[in-house]
Amino acid sequence: MKPSLPQGTRDFDASTIQKRNFIFNTIRNHFECYGFMPLETPAFENLETLMGKYGDEGDKLIFKILNNGLENPDKHASATEALQQVMQGRNSTKLTERALKYDLTIPFARYVAMNFGKLQMPFKRYQIQPVWRADRPQRGRYREFYQCDADIVGSRSLWNENELVQLYKDVFKDLNIPVQICINNRKILAALATWCGAEDKLTAITVAIDKLDKIGLEKVCDELSANNMNEEVITKIKAYLQLTLNRSSNTNILKQLHSFFNLVEEGKSGLQELEYVLKQHPDITLDVTLARGLNYYTGTILEVKPLGIQMGSIGGGGRYDDLTGLFGVKDVPGVGISFGVDRIYDVMEELQLFPPDIHALLDVMMVNFGEPFEKRNREVLYALRSAGLKSELYPEASKFDKQLKYANKRGVRFVMMIGEDELQDDVITLKNFISGEQEKLSLTDCIARIAIR
Repeated sequence: MKPSLPQGTRDFDASTIQKRNFIFNTIRNHFECYGFMPLETPAFENLETLMGKYGDEGDKLIFKILNNGLENPDKHASATEALQQVMQGRNSTKLTERALKYDLTIPFARYVAMNFGKLQMPFKRYQIQPVWRADRPQRGRYREFYQCDADIVGSRSLWNENELVQLYKDVFKDLNIPVQICINNRKILAALATWCGAEDKLTAITVAIDKLDKIGLEKVCDELSANNMNEEVITKIKAYLQLTLNRSSNTNILKQLHSFFNLVEEGKSGLQELEYVLKQHPDITLDVTLARGLNYYTGTILEVKPLGIQMGSIGGGGRYDDLTGLFGVKDVPGVGISFGVDRIYDVMEELQLFPPDIHALLDVMMVNFGEPFEKRNREVLYALRSAGLKSELYPEASKFDKQLKYANKRGVRFVMMIGEDELQDDVITLKNFISGEQEKLSLTDCIARIAIR
């Protein structure tokens, strides 16, 4: 049988990994510069930890793990019964008790709840790990992908939102990706439901609005209608959405929102929070159509979109006060953002934004002229590696041209050659593979020359 990959997954060769590491390292450096500390959580969680935290749409995308031991005859009968329950749309702990993590936020909330008394508040953590979703694979959307999250828990200060917006700006500036950072507030969406007289339909409204850029206004209205919302409610929601669809300025949108929600307390609170962040960052975009369908957001919500390319969001997040309440630890405020590394990679690849020397996996390759030179080659290799230079000796004394072709394909910056003359004069022939320049130098001078980037 011909080998294949599971749909929605990928292998990564050395070239791809170098590019991905460039993204990871850029993001990680900024996380640590902002005072975030690293954390890792398991690849899978107890099913009860994840289910019911992402809304109905999210729950459908959770990868459940089959319980082990089901081949045991004693368990087979109960497993068969459990499978019938699952096929009827019911969960069964006899069949599956665990699931691959859907995102990094809920496992982080679980970690905070389990370790609450030990953590110094506010607690700032970053996390760079893969997550899994049973989604339909397409461009920029995979079933296994990495998230890079930064979260702050234990503080209600809006300064945190200000910091996270600036973090987005700094990272994407270093990656050279032009972006639009969009902001909204879940309190505004809750006020919209109240203003429409449809408080009990908040989840349905946010889920529908979250699909606006994918399905368009007409189909959003169809979905609202399918959720038993009358024409008056739908007309008000359309008027609200038009504030962004008409490309109004932030100032005009805020003015109109004040007129909509002047009698809705939650709306006033949401507007105050929006105005604070927009005052710090007037260059970001107030987008009232931004909903982010996850149920746990309670305040500011953010999304980052690349400019000049057709691609979904490459970052997003927001405030989720009391998320740890899902695990019995009440009243712990939190806010966080995430970077979509896989989409960021696709954007940088298409716009050719990776540094041209990113494939230089080796600084130096030493040409192998055979056993008589092995001792000196080993001494030079040790010195190169001690100086932090990535280096290797070609393993066989093959034809000279073959070794140089290998060096070229590896993207080597320099080639070193030690033959009879070099050994006698205690020098090394150093060839710059980029400029073509070749010279004989001492080992010390070689290292100094190579170390110049």
